[in-house]
Amino acid sequence: MKRWKVTTGLTTVVAGFVLVVTSAGWAPAAPALAATGSVHHAAAAAADFNPNLDPGESITLSPPVQGIAPHPGFQPAPDTYHHEFQANCAPNHSASDDPIVFPGQAGASHNHTFMGASTTNARSTTGSLYASSTSCVTPQDKSAYWFPTMYNGDQVITPTGAQVIYYKSAVYDYTTVVPFPRGLRFVVGSPTATLDEFRNAPGAVEGWECGDSTRNWDFPGNCPAGTQLNVRMQSPGCWDGIHLDSADHKSHMSYPVGNAADYGHLVCPASHPVAVPMIEFKMAFPVSGDMSKVRLASGRGYSWHYDFFNAWDPTVLSPLVHHCINGGLQCNPRGFDLYKPGRGGVLDENYQLLPGVS
Repeated sequence: MKRWKVTTGLTTVVAGFVLVVTSAGWAPAAPALAATGSVHHAAAAAADFNPNLDPGESITLSPPVQGIAPHPGFQPAPDTYHHEFQANCAPNHSASDDPIVFPGQAGASHNHTFMGASTTNARSTTGSLYASSTSCVTPQDKSAYWFPTMYNGDQVITPTGAQVIYYKSAVYDYTTVVPFPRGLRFVVGSPTATLDEFRNAPGAVEGWECGDSTRNWDFPGNCPAGTQLNVRMQSPGCWDGIHLDSADHKSHMSYPVGNAADYGHLVCPASHPVAVPMIEFKMAFPVSGDMSKVRLASGRGYSWHYDFFNAWDPTVLSPLVHHCINGGLQCNPRGFDLYKPGRGGVLDENYQLLPGVS
């Protein structure tokens, strides 16, 4: 069996202590109150959990998917500093929809900017995403990615062109990462987070940056003319192997923990034993100068969050995970490491699988 495929044997991951690592575009109506989105999300949390599903689709998997246990004494291969590939996608529309938090309820959310699948709306299902066109560089990525729309006053600020979306290993033994299952969905961060909660969120949160101003947990007061406002935030990289979503859209996912028996190296906890790609957004918003009127549809800068709904073609996602993440490479969207050209790639110049890749 190839290492990148999910194993079916029972595995046990022993976890010790928890390690916390610490231009104008579309013009939807600006929300009347910055807190509106927070109220919406609070209401959604209290509502019955009723995710968007296709006929015959279940939000739980049976039997559960079993993860690959970390290899005892695992050491990265020499000169291996990265284990990632890029899945870059451009914004394509905005709407006050959220098919994860407010499934089937058009207009119920604060405004979001969407990337990836071009048809994403409140009623999106796994099947409708697969049937969609996409604004991702890799045409086989029909996934939906979205985040709260940014405003400068009442002007919408939309990232220009393809934004960098990394797929990385969150665990020390990067050879144990397996592809996302079809239809997995989750939310990263929270529109109701406080500044301290945003700053101390698990995973790497670099805050807001522009020019030489870095690690701002709210928007900086001023950005040098011509610069862009950037933000990075990482998703969990461990999955429970059963649920494609959960009532809070988070508890089926987990950040890794430190294994006290192995120098604190990060592993997936026993409750979430399946290592999957950790997504890292690297967004760049074309706004500079006086930032006093810059806000998100969800509120202040520390309300930054994003959503993911997987609709990758598995015949492409699997070899990208295997070649780039399991292989310890730093790949572009075609699965090619410019610094290690001899290792080859996954997709040709037309984004079709190279001969022999499966």
